[in-house]
Amino acid sequence: MLTAIRITTSLLKLRIGIAIAVSALAGTAATQGPGLSLAQALAFALAVLGASGAAGAFNHYYERDLDRHMARTRTRPFASGLLRPGWIWPFSFLALLIASLVLAYAVAGGLATLFVFLGAFTYGIIYTVWLKRRSAWNIVVGGLAGSFAVLAGAAAIDPLLQPAPVLLAVVMFLWTPPHFWSLAAAKSRDYELANVPMLPLTASQRFWTLAILAHTAVLVALSLVPLAYGMGLIYGLGAMAGGGYFLWRSWQLYRVPTRKTAMANFGASLVQLTLLVAAVLADNALRIFPWFA
Repeated sequence: MLTAIRITTSLLKLRIGIAIAVSALAGTAATQGPGLSLAQALAFALAVLGASGAAGAFNHYYERDLDRHMARTRTRPFASGLLRPGWIWPFSFLALLIASLVLAYAVAGGLATLFVFLGAFTYGIIYTVWLKRRSAWNIVVGGLAGSFAVLAGAAAIDPLLQPAPVLLAVVMFLWTPPHFWSLAAAKSRDYELANVPMLPLTASQRFWTLAILAHTAVLVALSLVPLAYGMGLIYGLGAMAGGGYFLWRSWQLYRVPTRKTAMANFGASLVQLTLLVAAVLADNALRIFPWFA
């Protein structure tokens, strides 16, 4: 039983999927208007999680040859040989995606469902199949997958897409490259062996560290703009705390580009995203239940 749970968690990339589902809920929380009921919110999060899991599982299947070359990924189910490739797998992942989209449509409507689909399609096809092995800017376009999750959450509340969640989607788009570039810099040997052209392997040290710093600086600045569109003090504190820490670590990486500072910046990106999403949800909770303020 535990083995099956571990395989499922790895195959569907559930840790990433949960982060994407929570980001979608943050999109709903950042949008003013009648919110989803608890049951609707849980169903919508499950739909996003399922679509993300389908894309993640396809990524495992399609990249099993690359994964065997990387210490970080060689124990994945298909790469390790624990699961054998066959036509049934892609069809199963497609069935999961379709079921997730049907659930999203039933709960959140057509536009939100379109964004859920675009997130899965961007990660599964545009990033995995088209760009990852061909372009050092692969993860820049891949960053749209997380952005679409935020937009899906926003569209579930208001199809007109209010400024605050759109800004958060842009922040998510800018967050993904420095997050993965930092990991690629720390695990550069893995990416070299797999022949994946991540920016830290294809550009000069000065260029890729500056690219990380620039992305971080812009996303931190943009993360404060929603304060002008109705987000409150709790959101501002979370955005400043997480953004300030991420920016400081990015500056350290720019000054002293080592595997240690790259991994520290990777960790800082996770802290920033966690604090930002938590702040959005907490800010929404205070708007709904003002007596907690």
